[in-house]
Amino acid sequence: MAAFADVQILDVVGPLEVFHTATVLLGAEGRVPEGYTTTIVADEHGPLRSSGGIELIADKSRRSIRGAIDTLIVPGGLGSHQAVSDRSFVAWIARTSACARRVASVCTGALLLAEAGLLEGRRATTHWGFADELAERYPGISVDPDPVYIRDGNVYTSAGVTAGMDLALALVEEDYGRDLALLVARWLVLFLKRPGGQSQFSAQLASQTAEREPIRELQRWVFENPGSDLAVDSLAKRVGMSARNFARVFTREVGMTPGRFVERARVETARRKLEDSRVGIDEIAYACGFGSAETLRRAFLRTLRVAPSDYRSRFQVESV
Repeated sequence: MAAFADVQILDVVGPLEVFHTATVLLGAEGRVPEGYTTTIVADEHGPLRSSGGIELIADKSRRSIRGAIDTLIVPGGLGSHQAVSDRSFVAWIARTSACARRVASVCTGALLLAEAGLLEGRRATTHWGFADELAERYPGISVDPDPVYIRDGNVYTSAGVTAGMDLALALVEEDYGRDLALLVARWLVLFLKRPGGQSQFSAQLASQTAEREPIRELQRWVFENPGSDLAVDSLAKRVGMSARNFARVFTREVGMTPGRFVERARVETARRKLEDSRVGIDEIAYACGFGSAETLRRAFLRTLRVAPSDYRSRFQVESV
């Protein structure tokens, strides 16, 4: 685990706890030689400041690592942007990864893998809030902001913070099979495979606002009137364009078709209602323009990879 100053502490201790638990459980089965030996490495051996001011202890300095290792994990956190500019650290990641069976990142650790050239031409993910930055800074990477983790060859990337534990469970399953991974998940009270993608945790449309005022104003109106007639012809009429020209301009400005934007806007409105009210799913579906609970369910599964009822049970505010 290659840590650095101001690393996100859960990016480090979350995966390491998964590996430790797997090792303990293997030992309980009498499989003592098996399991994981974990090492935190940093620029220097000793105390290392992490998020929240909590100190970690680096077992070794990076320069003391010699020879091949099994798995290199690069975490993220507030310090990752500073770490990206540390040329010696980036070079160490590139050099060490060449001697590793597999390489992984947690959260914005993907920026460090990208800077080291390990993600070029690969599919990768990161925390949903930094996916656009990763794609813009490294255009040779196919960035997918939704999966909790992605494997591309021997390179693994995961979403933000606790997603590092999802990735670690997947590595345990890869190494020792589903039964052990499931037992580790039970001990740590985790999903073996988290339902849905990380889009269920993000503010999806926050960065997808058009630059031109007529389209931007139309987007606001769509959010305010999800139950209205939002067909392409009707939307085009509101901004005084032909349907064909409107669809072309909207897609260029927003980065998605009008139909896709409308569906995501309706899903966004519905999910807020699911969080903030006890209104029935049928009523929410009608108010948000879906027409039926089944249509709402299909849209949720397409967009958030989770059913509305499951989303509500996970995120509804207790006081509503």
